[in-house]
Amino acid sequence: MKILAIDTSTLVLGVAVVEEGKVLGEVTNNLYKTHSERLMPTVAGLLKDLSIELQEITAISVTSGPGSYTGIRIGVTTAKTLAWTHDLPLYAESSLSVLAMNGKRFPGLIVPLLDARRNRVYTGVYRSNASGVSEVLGQQVLEITDLLEQCKRLNEPILFLGDDVSKFRSIMEETLNENAYFGSPPENLPRASELGEMSLQRILRGEEPLGQQFALNYLQVTEAEANWLKKQK
Repeated sequence: MKILAIDTSTLVLGVAVVEEGKVLGEVTNNLYKTHSERLMPTVAGLLKDLSIELQEITAISVTSGPGSYTGIRIGVTTAKTLAWTHDLPLYAESSLSVLAMNGKRFPGLIVPLLDARRNRVYTGVYRSNASGVSEVLGQQVLEITDLLEQCKRLNEPILFLGDDVSKFRSIMEETLNENAYFGSPPENLPRASELGEMSLQRILRGEEPLGQQFALNYLQVTEAEANWLKKQK
């Protein structure tokens, strides 16, 4: 059983092929380049390096957000197209949950976050469990100060993960003191192999795949949608 995993929800582009108990191959790029130009060549290159044909893939896994609106759409559209054209089941995972998986060995709370602009973040609070991570507080978009107040009330060691954490590190340390911990540079990048592993576990649990019309997880409307809604009152 081989899973092709695709993540383009942030600046990081990740592609991996996993099977039960093993990562067969993974490519991670953290470059400011258009995902639409790099995604399919990266998929094709990885499969070629592994001597794997798409016909040997069991299922497709993709991140459904939150994150970059354009990046999410590119990844999901590509995953849906591959799944449809090759008659493969499709699974999706939250980009925050995928990032939180990097802290699954941490003996406290795990807070992945992505910058949502204007001092707001996409985030959630997780804790490790036997199968990976589970939510303690649901995924949301909120002011960084509100997030830290919630974290302070939990009164536990907290590991912050994500490339955008550096923008808020000083206020995190000021608010949480010795309870604030920070991921290393590799831990701050979402891993497509973790994405693939999460979907593989869904398959092993017997969960049904998603349809082609599954909803994207933006957590908030786009600016264009917000402006349209204002005009419509």
